[in-house]
Amino acid sequence: MMMTAEAYEASLRKLNLKVYMFGQKVSNVVDHPIIRPSMNAVAKTYELAHRPEHEAIMTATSHLTGKKINRFTHIHQSTDDLVKKTRMGRLLGGATGCCFQRCVGMDSLNALSMTTFDIDAKYGTEYNKRFIRYLEYVQENDLTCDGAMTDPKGDRSLPPHKQKDPDLYLRVVEVKPDGIVVRGAKAHQTGAVNSHEVIVMPTISMREEDKDYAVSFALPSDAEGITYIMGRQSCDTRKLEMGTIDRGNPFFGGHEALVVFDDVFVPNDRIFMLKEFEFAGHLVERFASYHRQSYACKVGVGDVLIGASQTIAEYNGAEKAHHIKDKIVEMNHLNESLFCGSLACAATGHKEPSGTYYVNNLLANVFKQNVTRFPYELSRLAQDIAGGLMVTLPSEQDFNDPETGPVLKKYFQTRDGVLPENRARILRLIENITLGTAAVGYLTESMHGAGSPQAQRIMISRLANMEEKKKKAKALCGIKDNDQ
Repeated sequence: MMMTAEAYEASLRKLNLKVYMFGQKVSNVVDHPIIRPSMNAVAKTYELAHRPEHEAIMTATSHLTGKKINRFTHIHQSTDDLVKKTRMGRLLGGATGCCFQRCVGMDSLNALSMTTFDIDAKYGTEYNKRFIRYLEYVQENDLTCDGAMTDPKGDRSLPPHKQKDPDLYLRVVEVKPDGIVVRGAKAHQTGAVNSHEVIVMPTISMREEDKDYAVSFALPSDAEGITYIMGRQSCDTRKLEMGTIDRGNPFFGGHEALVVFDDVFVPNDRIFMLKEFEFAGHLVERFASYHRQSYACKVGVGDVLIGASQTIAEYNGAEKAHHIKDKIVEMNHLNESLFCGSLACAATGHKEPSGTYYVNNLLANVFKQNVTRFPYELSRLAQDIAGGLMVTLPSEQDFNDPETGPVLKKYFQTRDGVLPENRARILRLIENITLGTAAVGYLTESMHGAGSPQAQRIMISRLANMEEKKKKAKALCGIKDNDQ
């Protein structure tokens, strides 16, 4: 059954996670003021699934049970499913103004649905049967899954088996009759401590020498031996201060963690790949393509940033200036161009032998390449429109102080009817998205998430059919096939 937001929060309280932040163990992850906004963002994925106006986008019918499920647990059965995934990303990005953390689990499930099928077809294994049983469990309980792919990598010039420390890529250290023991870590794990399950996948293509690193499995997020060390975010300690204005977005946020696996046991029924090294690259590419499509969420955040830019222009009395209007038009043009890219790779997807629908790989990479650029230009334009006050505005405490407050309200007033407090709030929201905690997801994640820019350029070079393009050009100018 589909969980409500309240049931989701209650389910997290039952987990026994081992989490560290600022050198201290976190006893209450759910209510920690720095982590709580990220939990709120995930909870939004549960809340909107129960709203009738969003049902078509936020829910799907399970191809396993025929039951209505949250789309984040669904295996795509058509290009319409892929298009709805894009629309869902924009909806939630606009509703939260940040990363809502569940896409990575959805993309992991879909990539594994294909790859386990293909491994079984070659080797006669039963990974896909295991996966289907696991998927049914995830759907029935409406679980949030953390898709864990990125290893620390150590010396990038060396393959996993040649690293000075062999644990710099997660690996199998022991094979037992009933399961395996793994050791290593996964870095940059978005929403890790808000997840019920962690799904581990290899991070690069591998050769036989690296077969111990070619492993995929799923475990409860509080399994024995798993430790989470929370990452820092710009301006994160503002969430510890009194008041809400300086946080920019006091309701929602994201988080990342290093997830450490210290000789963790994985039972056989949770293993989806074990040393089939030649399939590691297939799994990585499929996950990456799905996850590149998922960056439709940045369009939703872009909607928020454009709305904030228009609002501050109006608060400042500058909304009628021609150059402001032109910048707002350019922001909308860039944002809608991004949306087109995600829609295109979804609408032109295809059915794989497993039955799962897969995005157009070339267009997914083209879309993600644009995501590495356009949010930065949107942020530049937003900062241009907002003005320097965005980064020189005194604190909320100064506005509330009996001595400095009246002075600030006098000198930071603007057009009639606009409260200085509201002007401060919208400026802090723009700061939050372009410089603060939300910039982790909107900018740096846009650059490096789902593969850094060069990864997309390599895929575009590989997938663009240059021979066909040459053939068309030669035919139109009269060059015969055998001519040079």
